Amino acid sequence: MIRHGQIDGYQDFPVYGHTDVDLTEVGNMQIKQISERLRLVDLKAIYSSDLKRSKTSASLIARYHDVPVFSLRELREMYFGDWEGMTLNDIQNRFPEELKKRQADLVNYRIPGGAESIGLFSNRITDCFEHILSDNSGNDIAIVAHGGVNRIILCKALGLDIANIFNMHQDYGCLNIIDYFPDSILVRLING
Repeated sequence: MIRHGQIDGYQDFPVYGHTDVDLTEVGNMQIKQISERLRLVDLKAIYSSDLKRSKTSASLIARYHDVPVFSLRELREMYFGDWEGMTLNDIQNRFPEELKKRQADLVNYRIPGGAESIGLFSNRITDCFEHILSDNSGNDIAIVAHGGVNRIILCKALGLDIANIFNMHQDYGCLNIIDYFPDSILVRLING
C-alpha cells in the first residue's frame, strides 16, 4: 500500500480530498524510488484512486509490471465539503468553531458542504478494500491511494478504532506492507 507522491501546494498543508492536483517533481521521484523497490515483487494487480496524484503514481509503479491497473473512485481520499482545497491555516482561522466540533466527535462529525464523516469514509474504504482482497486472495497486489485511505486500512489491520486514524503518519511516497492470511493479519511495515 503506497501513498501517492508529494503534491503541488504541499508546503501550505492543503486539504485536497477530492480536489484533483498533480505530483511535484519530488513526488515523481518519490514514486520512482518506490517503483524500483517493488520492481521484483510479483504483483498481480495495481489499484489506485481515480485522482491524478494516485493514478500517476500507480502508472509509475506499473512500468515494471505487466498487470492490470484499476483506477477506482471508491479509493478516493475523504471528501471535505466546504474545506476542499483550503489550507490547514485557512481552516483554523475561518472555521475555529467547526474544528472544535470535529475534534469533539471525530468519527461522526461532517464538515459543512456535504462532506463525509470519518465513519462514512471508513465504511466506503473498508467495503472497497474487502472486495479488492476477495478478488486477489493469495496474490501480491499494490494499492496506490491517499494518506486517509491508508490510515483506515492500517487501523483495521491493527484492530484500532478509527478514532485513532491520526495516530499514525503517512509520508508522501511511503510504503506500507500488510500480509493477509486466512486466520490472521501481519502488518510488516508502516510509513516506510
